[in-house]
Amino acid sequence: MKLILTADVSGLGGPGDIVEVKDGYGRNYLLPRSLAIVASKGAEKQVQTIRRAQQARSIRGLDHAQEVKAALESIDPVPLKAKAAAGSGKLFGSVTTADIVSAVKAAGGPVLDKRTVELTGHIKTVGKHGVSVRLHPEVTVAFKVEVTSS
Repeated sequence: MKLILTADVSGLGGPGDIVEVKDGYGRNYLLPRSLAIVASKGAEKQVQTIRRAQQARSIRGLDHAQEVKAALESIDPVPLKAKAAAGSGKLFGSVTTADIVSAVKAAGGPVLDKRTVELTGHIKTVGKHGVSVRLHPEVTVAFKVEVTSS
């Protein structure tokens, strides 16, 4: 199945890339999650628009990624407030990637794309948790998020 990626897919490619994948992977994973669209003549014309939109919000080169990495490491751990049960330290719900992006911005860090934030598991308790951000194919930064009850 020939698809055009609309988002960065780990191990496959970036937005605007035309890839050939197995039918089941495309039909059951990529298409329902809006990570890709079916390649057609009309869709191939949209590739330039997809790439321009991605470049506008992406990290501009390796040097820029290194600067963003240094900025993120300077605010380690990132403070994040969430509603938690009194005494037990369990959160009502869990911390999402969007919550982490807004906490980084509130702490004076750079503006991140929530799709680049990678969580190892669900964050459902108060405390320090590890988070990694894939800024560039060659640059990944890991930092701590300190979740406190509000």
